[in-house]
Amino acid sequence: MTSRRLVVADDLRRQITAGHIRPGDQLPSETALADRYKVSTATLRSALAVLQGEGLVEKIHGKGNFVRRPLRKITYVGGWGTLDPRTAADADLRVTVRTTAIHARGHLTALLRVADGSPLTEVLRLSYEGESPHSLARIYVPQDLTPTTARGDRPSGTWVEAGFFVPDPPPAEVRETVSARLPTPDEAATLRISTAVAVLAITRVAADTLGRVVEAALLVFPGDRVDAVFSTHHVIDERQAQR
Repeated sequence: MTSRRLVVADDLRRQITAGHIRPGDQLPSETALADRYKVSTATLRSALAVLQGEGLVEKIHGKGNFVRRPLRKITYVGGWGTLDPRTAADADLRVTVRTTAIHARGHLTALLRVADGSPLTEVLRLSYEGESPHSLARIYVPQDLTPTTARGDRPSGTWVEAGFFVPDPPPAEVRETVSARLPTPDEAATLRISTAVAVLAITRVAADTLGRVVEAALLVFPGDRVDAVFSTHHVIDERQAQR
């Protein structure tokens, strides 16, 4: 099975890299491809999984397998803002948002420094380039601090189109923890990537001048789709500078 899987993957890869199958093209059905290569459906799917892991093919639920268009990188600005506003203004990038009322449990109580069961608003944001998911953000805000625009009049859990948002003014303190890891099965399915493809995971906690946590965000970017930029500003004591 392994050798047949690699033969199928190699042939499809060759057709894609040679331009015989172009970015955005839909591949024949899995049944048709299995018949063409004289392999089982399981072997065919295993071959497609190889190409999905390489970023050449993506499977869109309910539609089929497509040759992936090269996705541009977006810039994450450390310190605040999920995206550089100049990047976010690109017309090809769009965002969908789902807002849900929940109660703090487990790690969320520690992140937001709230009591177990405290009311929160969860904002799930998915960014897309065309039809391809680009990044995933789970944002948690104490319910009494949730902006009216986020609450809206729509039913809880409804997906809507939205714009990128960079708050102004920024919070008094932002703490970010950055790690490279493999995605969870849910993250891989949502972002349409292989569970073997590394992601950049950022946990961002923002607090106001009184030290109250105003937001905790869990951000996940496929490693090949993001550049993270962090800047350090040094404050110079004018009295020392004059010596």
